[in-house]
Amino acid sequence: MKQTIRGRSPQSGRVLEVIVEDGLVQAIREVRGENEAWLTSGLIDLQVNGYGGDDVNRENPDPDTIVSLTEKIIATGVTTYLPTVITASEAKITAALCAVAEARRSSKLVAHTVPYVHVEGPHLSPSDGPRGAHPLEHIRPPNLDEFNRWQTASGGLVGMVTLSPHFEGAAEYIAAMARKGVHVAIGHTDATPDQIHGAMDAGATLSTHLGNGSAALIPRHANVLWPQLADDRLTATLIADGHHLPNDMLKTMIRAKGVARSILVSDAVALAGMPPGQYETPVGGSVELNADGRLSLAGTEFLAGAALPLKDGVARAACFAGVSLSESLQMATRNPGRFTGGRGVLRVGAPADLIRFTLDREQATLQIETMMVKGREWPIR
Repeated sequence: MKQTIRGRSPQSGRVLEVIVEDGLVQAIREVRGENEAWLTSGLIDLQVNGYGGDDVNRENPDPDTIVSLTEKIIATGVTTYLPTVITASEAKITAALCAVAEARRSSKLVAHTVPYVHVEGPHLSPSDGPRGAHPLEHIRPPNLDEFNRWQTASGGLVGMVTLSPHFEGAAEYIAAMARKGVHVAIGHTDATPDQIHGAMDAGATLSTHLGNGSAALIPRHANVLWPQLADDRLTATLIADGHHLPNDMLKTMIRAKGVARSILVSDAVALAGMPPGQYETPVGGSVELNADGRLSLAGTEFLAGAALPLKDGVARAACFAGVSLSESLQMATRNPGRFTGGRGVLRVGAPADLIRFTLDREQATLQIETMMVKGREWPIR
């Protein structure tokens, strides 16, 4: 059955008519007419810990949680995402990976939406500040044998790892990952500039939520930011929720990296998408979720995670970071698509993963009107 969806191209402003059949884009043509809604490929989020109460890192991981999470994430405009497993014991990391693998086997929707898993840790800085909320007792050096056990248990599902390159042997580990086709990101680190350059020489290609997961006070010259901002071999992921990065810093980082080497991520945790209020969590204990999406340790200004969907980050970048809507969308579609097999591009022959939306500049959000995954319309959250 053929379907037709219309909307304005964020690149040209012209109205497009997209013909969908058998889950694929069959034709794209410009048509006359007026249409206030924009039309683009679905968003791609490279870092999702949870959403709507579902947690990738729950104590007893299970496939049903991943299926539920996928359905909720899709309803926010994301058609491809990476479940992100954080620092934990090897047994718990393996259990989380196996839960995602089983969800992909049992659900065609998950298999399509989740190309692989991002493991953030456990090879991070042990120092307070750079370590963030990752548990100190499970921080450990990179170990290729452990990685191979992850892959054996999950059927080769790990496609991205975030680590700190301060460990002895980190360069060799990164080179081994690169040879396996695994994307390596630098994050949660207090490494020296030389160690960061060594990681890039070995094959690191990403910075995980640059500007976060670092010490509160850093040297003004020899710090973790400048080498990552300066080197074109790294693409930086950025949390544009208005809480993790001030608008001026977000704008400056995008200008330094360039739009082509910047990616927006949500880094959403399980409380994202939940009603405002006070909650008890396994990692942060008592936390407060405000109506503006700020999630903090109760009674403090310290962040306890990210709680806004990626669509809000896209809108905030377009409103406050000195980039156009088209450029902001590029950082959440085409750019992360380079790390997910070329997704994120509206073209003939691609899966019909599409969103039709308006930009609410006053609320700094995208109001999604139509959501489509492989040609199937999806309820809007």
